[in-house]
Amino acid sequence: MLGRRILRIKAFKVIYSYAVAGNMSLEDARKQFDASCEATRDLYLYMLSVIPPLTAIARERLEAPKQKFNPSEAELHPNDKFVCNALAPLLEGDPDFRKLIERKKLSWDQYDMVLKAVLDSVSRKGYFRKYMENPDRSLKEDCRLFIRIFEEEFTDLDPLRDLLEEKSLYWYDDLEYALTQCCRTLGDLEHGRPWHLPELYQSDETLRRRPGADVQSDRDFARRLLTAAFTGYEAVFERVKAAVPDWDSDRLFCTDLAIIDLGVAEHRTFPEIPVDVTMNEYIEIAKDFCSPKSRQFVNGLLDKLIKENI
Repeated sequence: MLGRRILRIKAFKVIYSYAVAGNMSLEDARKQFDASCEATRDLYLYMLSVIPPLTAIARERLEAPKQKFNPSEAELHPNDKFVCNALAPLLEGDPDFRKLIERKKLSWDQYDMVLKAVLDSVSRKGYFRKYMENPDRSLKEDCRLFIRIFEEEFTDLDPLRDLLEEKSLYWYDDLEYALTQCCRTLGDLEHGRPWHLPELYQSDETLRRRPGADVQSDRDFARRLLTAAFTGYEAVFERVKAAVPDWDSDRLFCTDLAIIDLGVAEHRTFPEIPVDVTMNEYIEIAKDFCSPKSRQFVNGLLDKLIKENI
């Protein structure tokens, strides 16, 4: 599930925490990293589990007008294609999925307002109208509809962002990644493949799908990278201060230092990875977490330190 780009980001966040706090042990760093990785898979499960309750809310909306004193013909016989989608019962009827959701206590019960906001948005979209107007009903079509919902409805939904931030300090930044994994799962279900809990690391998932494939362990990569960056941080910090003597060490942002430290650690620990690849990976991280001025600083200094092969 977790590829090297997101593993680098997670390692960066741990090293950043160490740079800010300064009182973290290597064991603490590893525990924080592992918790962050597992939290991303939990978020994937939580977002995938939205399908049955979202369907249930839609059904409630469809049934409510029937209780009116004099419902119209349209209210008595509404288009129930969405509320009769095949995905909700498929997930609810999967014992492994249901038990996992229950064991992890991943519930949408208290968040009807978020579900209603999603339904309001979906109901206004052209792709949903086309789905409802098409008389054909199939698991394939339902999967494609929910892929569009996951792609378009959750990313910029402020109530959902607030909910995720409230439930887990790891979830807020990982939403897009978890939604992408949800779409991959829906693609599998669309083609008749049964649901399975994704392996935590992408290399392990590749081996599950293709036994005997020649892949390097992402878990090993992440562990070695984090250890090298953590144990080498102070040396890199001193080297950065020496490289920019005009800068007060208090002005060196922890985000910049964490990225530089990881880039140097990756180059030293994995010399088989091309320098350009390492540079590009950490420049991309800098784009997301640093200011424009800091990005230039990180780019130039990381290039300098890697070329010096410290």
